[in-house]
Order: sequence, then structure tokens, then C-alpha cells
Amino acid sequence: MKLSVVEQAPVVEGLTPAHSLRHSIELARLADRLGYERFWVAEHHAEIFNAVPAPEILIARIAAETSGIRVGSGGVLLSLYSPLKVAEVFRTLHALYPDRIDLGIGRANRVKPPAFAALRNDTAGEAPSSADLWLRLERLRAYLTPDSELPFPVSPQMPGGPTLWLLGASVSSAEAAARLGLPYAYAHFIAPQFTRAALDTYRAAFVPSPGAPSPRPILSMVVCCAETDTEAQRVYASHRLFHRRMSQGDVRLLPPADVAVAEMDRPGPDPLAEESFEWPRYVVGSADRVRDQLTKIADVTGAEELGVVSVIHDQRDRLRSYRLLAEAFELTPR
Repeated sequence: MKLSVVEQAPVVEGLTPAHSLRHSIELARLADRLGYERFWVAEHHAEIFNAVPAPEILIARIAAETSGIRVGSGGVLLSLYSPLKVAEVFRTLHALYPDRIDLGIGRANRVKPPAFAALRNDTAGEAPSSADLWLRLERLRAYLTPDSELPFPVSPQMPGGPTLWLLGASVSSAEAAARLGLPYAYAHFIAPQFTRAALDTYRAAFVPSPGAPSPRPILSMVVCCAETDTEAQRVYASHRLFHRRMSQGDVRLLPPADVAVAEMDRPGPDPLAEESFEWPRYVVGSADRVRDQLTKIADVTGAEELGVVSVIHDQRDRLRSYRLLAEAFELTPR
């Protein structure tokens, strides 16, 4: 089983976004040493609790700070940008770090309408349609393909290019990835109710392509791992309290674990505990428990790789979680 990192760069109480960016770089160095397959940086806009609106900048820094791990976007919100510009940015990254760059593409349907309109310089601010995204994706693919017939050269002109992935959290995105013959990463932590159907659809409908002769699914999961189940639940309390506050319209940064434990003991909603899906939205526990749960999910879904997201306040706890997970899955260190 391959493991990768999907980094959201959470901004936590008591620290600044600059700290979050430095923590992301530190985590990437560790993931590289531990043997993780890839390190993807997520893109978020108009949110105080995520530090990266421009993943391509952090990707360049992380690729320079690491040596073996693949680095990329998880993902670029293509509905917001010119496909040509995105191709030029990632072809430049590929020129600097050959055969190490992934270009994950996502839809911008979770961006707030005012921010969406401002980013596209579009006063109407209409939500992106699926048809618009697929058209942009086809253009992007042409700009990344060396033998495409284009009216102009796409620079920089280099052999090869970044690997294109489609990211999604729906059956329709799985259908699109299969139709286009693209590797596909499914965000289980966003829509766990569609995980099985999406990955079954992707495999069944997959059309081979030069870049992907067979289906290549990644399943992205939020994981919190510690030495014991009790300690993992303590660390995880930060995430639970964050969701409780969000459900009440109280938008704040990720709180410290001990503060969260105390507050979660008081009466109030616990949205995460009240959920019921075939597989839990978030996997929490000791290394052995987490490994067993993730292995079962991967076996049933056919996922060949797991993308691990961590939403943890203390950087030491976050690094420990990834380290314990690597040991449990017996990754080969670099």
C-alpha cells in the first residue's frame, strides 16, 4: 500500500499562517524521509483556517526542500484560471523538478460566491458548471501534451511533463476521470456516502489513455494517529470542536487539544459523532487500529494508494501521526 500526504496547511489558534507554511515544509521533509509517495498541497480561498491560496508557490519550495517524493497540487481549482497559464506554471515546475510534479485538478464549487467572482474577475459570480470544467480540462490536457496540434508553442518546451490527476467527491467526477482516462483521487473525507459508488464507477467505466493505461485511484482520508486510542481521541478533539463551532456559525481557528477536550465535555452538538456511513469520515486511533481500518477500506474499494490529511493543532502531534502511520504500513525510508 502506498501512502501520500494531502496538505491543507491548517492555521491554528496561537500561531500565524506563516507558521502553517513553515510547518508544511517541515512535514514535507519528514514525509520524504519516511517514504511517502507524494505530497499534494490543497488550494483554498477566502478562509481564515487554511494558509494556501496559491499552492504552486509552496509546491516549488517543497520540491526544492525534498529529493524523492512527488510534489503537486491537491488541487488547482481550474474553474478559476486560464488552462494555458496553469499549464505554463506546472510545465515550469516540471522543468525545475523533472518527473516529480503532479497536477491535481479540482472544481471551485466550494469557493464562496463573492471570492469566486473576484478571482475570475467576473461580476456575475455564477457557480462553475461541470461542462465548463471539462472544457477547461481538455484544453489543459492539450497544453500539457507534447504532440498536440496548437497554434502556438507552450513554454517551457521540455520532454515529458507533470502528471495530470482529476480530484473529486462525487460519482460524476469519477465518471469524468474514467471517460478522460485520467488518474483519479476521491475525497472520502468530503463525501463518504459516495465513496464506494464513485470508485466502482471509475474502475468500471475507465477508458485507457497513453498516460494511464489502467485505472489509478487514490482515496483521500483524514487520519489522526497516536500511540494509543485514548491519546488519538485527545488530539482529535481539536477537529471535533472545530466542527461543532462551524455548525453553530462560529468560525474560528483550530483550537488546542486540551482546550477542545474540556469544551467538548460540555453539552452541545457533536456533528462528527452523529454521522453514520459505511466507513467513518475520519479514521482515529492507535497505529495498529488505523492501519487495520485503512487496509479494509482500501481492500473493498480497490484503492491502490491512500492520501492522508491531518487536521491536528500541535505540529509535534501531526508529525507523530504521519511517522506512526509510516511505521505501521512499513514504508521504505529514503
